Amino acid sequence: QVQLVESGGGLVQAGGSLRLSCAASGRTFSSYAMGWFRQAPGKEREFVASVSWSGGRTTYADSVKGRFTISRDNAKNTMYLQMNSLKPEDTAVYYCAADLRHWGAHMDYDYWGQGTQVTVSS
Repeated sequence: QVQLVESGGGLVQAGGSLRLSCAASGRTFSSYAMGWFRQAPGKEREFVASVSWSGGRTTYADSVKGRFTISRDNAKNTMYLQMNSLKPEDTAVYYCAADLRHWGAHMDYDYWGQGTQVTVSS
C-alpha cells in the first residue's frame, strides 16, 4: 500500500507557472506507475498526465501537451507536475494517483491522494 500527499497548489495569474509535488510513503515508490488527474467544479475527474515506473515514458492529455511536464524522482519518492502557461480552464483540484500494473490514461489507479487546489485567474 502507498500513501500519497499532493502539495504546491495555489492561486496564479493566467500565463503563470506552478509546480505540483506528490510525496509517496509506504511501499517502494518505484513499484508504481503514477498519474496526475484533475477535477473542475461541476465536471468529472479527467486524466492529465502519466509517467511510467522508471520515468522513461510519459503521456499527456491533449489539453496540457506542450505546457505541462510530468516527472518523478524515485530516490525522493516524489512525482512532479510542472505547469507552465496556465489558463483559467486549468482551474481544478489536482490529484496524484498510483497503480501497480498499468500506467497511462486510464481511471482505474489503485491509490489516490486528497488533492490540491489550483486556481488560475484571468
